[in-house]
Amino acid sequence: MVNQKEKAARETKQVEEATEPEAAAPEKLADPLAELLNRAQSAYAAYIEAQKEVARGYRDQQQQLEAAYKKAEQQANEACDAAIREAMKLREKAEQQAEEAFERAKQKALETYQESLRQASEARKKAIDEAIAAYEEKVRQALEARKEAIEQAWRSRQESVEQAWKIFQGEKVA
Repeated sequence: MVNQKEKAARETKQVEEATEPEAAAPEKLADPLAELLNRAQSAYAAYIEAQKEVARGYRDQQQQLEAAYKKAEQQANEACDAAIREAMKLREKAEQQAEEAFERAKQKALETYQESLRQASEARKKAIDEAIAAYEEKVRQALEARKEAIEQAWRSRQESVEQAWKIFQGEKVA
């Protein structure tokens, strides 16, 4: 824009210098040229102002897109955190239930000590393994959901910014 302003100033100066020798010409000829020059300068000033407004509009849109992306990212993080907390509760509950089953089995083992103790240990290990597996699956799903949400928000932001710049640069957008 600075180069355009400098160019306009030089062109204006050249027009003014070119019209100085013609000052001796009849006044009828000078008035239309001055009027044309004034109209051209006004049109150029309006063009520059419109270009500034368009640039402000694009900056505002980019800020809005950035805010939407951050909101989507925050929502994805919150959803992930909630899913992880829920998975942790389920894991703790499953572990607690496994421990309770283990204690009950230990009481029964007093009667048939070795066999019952072996069965209880196996049941405990299996329950804990399942609880951990369930926890890991929930965490994996939550992380995947967060990743997909962030990637989608980023793609949407990128597409909007690219489209906005294409429009700003005067390219046709399909």
